[in-house]
Amino acid sequence: MGFERLKRLILGDPLSNEMAVHEHLPKWKALAVLSSDALSSVAYATEEILIPLSLFAVTAVAWSLPIALAIAALLIIITISYRQTIDAYPGGGGAYTVAKENLGVKAGLVAAASLLIDYVLTVAVSIAAGVENIAAAFPALASHKEGIGLICILIVMLFNLRGVKESASVFAIPTYFFVLSIVTLIGVGSFKLMMGIHIPVAPVVHEVYPAIPVFLLLRAFSSGCSALTGIEAISNGIPLFKDPKQKNAKATMLWMGLILGSLFLGITLLCHLYGIIPSEGETAISLLSKEIFGKQAFYYVIQASTALILLLAANTSYADFPRLASLLAKDGFLPRQLAILGDRLVFSNGILGLSLASMILIVVFKGDTHLLIPLYAVGVFLSFTLSQTGMVIHHLRHRESHWIKSLVFNFLGAVTTFIVFMVIGMTKFMHGAWVVVLLIPCMVFFFFQIKKHYLHVATQLSGVSMPTQGDLEPLRHTAIVPISGLHPGVIKALRYAVSISDDVRACYVELNPEATQRLKAIWDQTLPQIPFIVLKSPYRSVISPLLDYIDDVEKITHDEVITVIIPEFVTSKWYHQFLHNQTALFLRAALRFRRGKVVTSVRYHLQ
Repeated sequence: MGFERLKRLILGDPLSNEMAVHEHLPKWKALAVLSSDALSSVAYATEEILIPLSLFAVTAVAWSLPIALAIAALLIIITISYRQTIDAYPGGGGAYTVAKENLGVKAGLVAAASLLIDYVLTVAVSIAAGVENIAAAFPALASHKEGIGLICILIVMLFNLRGVKESASVFAIPTYFFVLSIVTLIGVGSFKLMMGIHIPVAPVVHEVYPAIPVFLLLRAFSSGCSALTGIEAISNGIPLFKDPKQKNAKATMLWMGLILGSLFLGITLLCHLYGIIPSEGETAISLLSKEIFGKQAFYYVIQASTALILLLAANTSYADFPRLASLLAKDGFLPRQLAILGDRLVFSNGILGLSLASMILIVVFKGDTHLLIPLYAVGVFLSFTLSQTGMVIHHLRHRESHWIKSLVFNFLGAVTTFIVFMVIGMTKFMHGAWVVVLLIPCMVFFFFQIKKHYLHVATQLSGVSMPTQGDLEPLRHTAIVPISGLHPGVIKALRYAVSISDDVRACYVELNPEATQRLKAIWDQTLPQIPFIVLKSPYRSVISPLLDYIDDVEKITHDEVITVIIPEFVTSKWYHQFLHNQTALFLRAALRFRRGKVVTSVRYHLQ
C-alpha cells in the first residue's frame, strides 16, 4: 500500500482507456514535444562545424557558412520527403514501417535498430550538452557533469511517466522560450552589425576560400549534420496528434523545418561575422551571446534557455522510442512487455528502458558531448536512407495521385541522405562511429532471436490438443512445506497443504541441533499426524538441502507434481520487509525452471 501511494503521488492516478483521446496533442504542443530534439541542435550544430575547421587553421572557419547552406538545402529535401511519408503512412511508424513494408523485414529492422540507437544517443547527447552549457555559465559545476546529467534524465523520465499531455504542457514552455531567445540573439546581433556597433571580422561571402583538405570539409559537414537529427520524429509520432492527424502532422513538419533552418543559418552566420571560435570549456552559443550582450542579464537568459532546450530535447526520444519499441514488440521482435500501455496511457517499460540505456552512456562517456557526437548521426542517416528508398518503392507500386512529384522528392532524399550517410561513416568511423556500425547488425540479430523464441513458443502451444475429461483427473502429488519454526503462518500453510494433498511433509533445515530437538518435541505433541522431516545442513545452507530433498521425493514417489508450499509472513509496512531474510524468494527462483514443481506461497499478514 505504501509503495502504491508513493507511485500515485509521483505519477498521478491511472487513466482509463476512454481518456486516450484527451491525451492527443494540438499542433503547438506537438511541435514542442516532437521538435525539441531537432530545434535543440541549433545550440551545438554550428559548433560542431567550427571545431574541426578551427583545429586545422583559424582561416578555415570561412567554410562554415557554405557548409551550413549545404546542410540547410539537405534539411529542405528531407522535410519535403518526410511530408510525403506522412501522406503515405498516416498511422505513423516512420522508417521502420516504411522500410519493412517496401524493402522487407530485414531492412525494416535495420531502420528500427538505427532509430533506437539514435533515440538513446539523443537523450545522452542533449542532456550532456545541456549540462555543459550550465557549466559554461557556472564553471564550478564542471566537475559534477555526470551526476547532474543522471539527475536530469530521472526528472525527464518521471515527467514522461506521468503521460504525454502532461509532459507536453511542461516542456512546451522551455521550447518556445529557447526559440524566442535565439530569435532575440540573432535579431540584436544582426542589428548591431547593420548599425556599425560591431564591425564584422569577415565578409559574408569570401572572394577566395582557403585551401583545405576535402576530407576536412566532409568531416565538418558530417559533424554539422547533427542539426538534422530528430526531424523524423513527427512522421513517427502521427498518432499523438489531434484530428485531423495527417494534416496537423504535415503542418507541424513544415513549421519545424522553417524554424530549424532559420535559427541554424542565423547562428552560423553570426558566428562567422563575429569571428567566434569555440574554446575548451565554453560553447559557441556562450561566446556569441557574450560578444553580443556582454556578460549581462540576457547572456544568462540565453544560457538558461539553451540549457533547458538541450535538457528537454530528450523528450523527443521519450515520445518516439517507446512507440517504436511497442511496434517492434507487437511484431514479436522485442519483449511483449514493451507493447503494454501503463497506468498513464504511455509505454512505461519503454520509457524506463530508454532512461537506463542513456544513463549508462552518460556514465561511460563521462557526460562529454564531443565523445558522444561521433556516434550520433550515423544511425539516423541510415534510417533516413532506408525510409526514403522505401517511399520510392511505395510510389512505384501504388502510383497514387501526384506520385511522380512525390517520387522525385523521395528519390532525391534517398540519394542525398545515402551520400551523407557514407560521408559520416567514413569521416567518423575511427572516432567512434564504428560502435554504431557494429551495434546495428547485433541488434538485428537480437530481434530475430526474440522472434524465433516467440514462434517456437507459439508452435508448441498450438500443437497441444484440446483437453479431454481424462486430462482433468487429479494429479498425484506430494506437498512439501518448508518451515523455520511453529507459528500461525506455518499452521495456515499446513491447513492449505492438507486440503490439496494426502501426502504432506513439513521440512525443517537443521542449523542448530538444540533448536531442532525443542521444535520436534513441540511438533510431536501438537501435530503428530504430519511427518516432521529434519534436513541436515553441515554447510549452513538452507536452500540446497531443500532442493536435494525435493529431488529425492520425486525419485521415490514418482509423483507427476511436487507442490512446495512456502509459509510467508507479510509485514504491516512494506519497508519492514527488508529487515527479514528472503528465503521464500530464493527458493522460488531456484525451483522456477525445474519441471514438475509447483511453488506457491501462503501469506500470513502481521498486524
